[in-house]
Amino acid sequence: MLEIPEATVLAEQIKDTMTGKRIVGIITAQSPHKFAWFSGEQEEYQQLLIGQAIDGALAHGGMVEIQAGPARLLFGDGVNLRFHTRGDKRPSKLQLLIDFEDGTAFSASVQMYGGLWCFQEGRFENPYYQVAVRKPSPLGTEFDRAYFDTLLDGAEAGKMSAKAWLATEQRIPGLGNGVLQDILYNALIHPKRKIGSFNEDEKEALFGAIKDTLAEMAVRGGRDTEKDLFGKAGGYKTKVSRLTVGSTCWVCGGTIRRESYMGGSIYYCDQCQKV
Repeated sequence: MLEIPEATVLAEQIKDTMTGKRIVGIITAQSPHKFAWFSGEQEEYQQLLIGQAIDGALAHGGMVEIQAGPARLLFGDGVNLRFHTRGDKRPSKLQLLIDFEDGTAFSASVQMYGGLWCFQEGRFENPYYQVAVRKPSPLGTEFDRAYFDTLLDGAEAGKMSAKAWLATEQRIPGLGNGVLQDILYNALIHPKRKIGSFNEDEKEALFGAIKDTLAEMAVRGGRDTEKDLFGKAGGYKTKVSRLTVGSTCWVCGGTIRRESYMGGSIYYCDQCQKV
């Protein structure tokens, strides 16, 4: 799933690989999916995009935005993005295919759910997008300890578990249930711990883990549980994930556990991270 590290990596790969390529063909909803969300009909995508060249790409939280003249393509969490060289076989099931003048192509497919929106610059009022554009990223300098403390303020925040506080209500756009597992592991905080129970050292540890863990994930090309623009798994080896359940904690010798919580899974060390 697209979260901050993967969106950042994909945006850079798209800029490096696709900038300057001119769009000559568009296919949308080749494989119908009721949880694939579009911003209009196929004809609108064609009108906005055909003839335009890719100008670049940006990451906004867990979203990837592609610039093509006055048009914008925006992809949200749950969308798989792939680049195809000339002669490559195109996927049989996809929700968006863009053909370029040089014979290469770009595709997007949805497994569970995801948005594949196309719009003119400045004419998209999706609230998740607006918040992701407006709020500072943990990968930037504006996300400092003072800003982090403003997120912690409020009586309601203190009642929330660490997982709920990190992954809900767009507090930190693009930080979801995937990356929070290693963040909390590195901070030695159990996902069920209440924010209000943290002492100052734990708050500092959480802030540092958010900044450092996400930066390392991005630098290493995303997590090993996710794929990049070329279908390659990321180079960051997750410490607590579906790939490490049952393994031994490299810090204390405990066991990495999986548990259902808040409609999803949490992963943690049964010794390092106490409730």
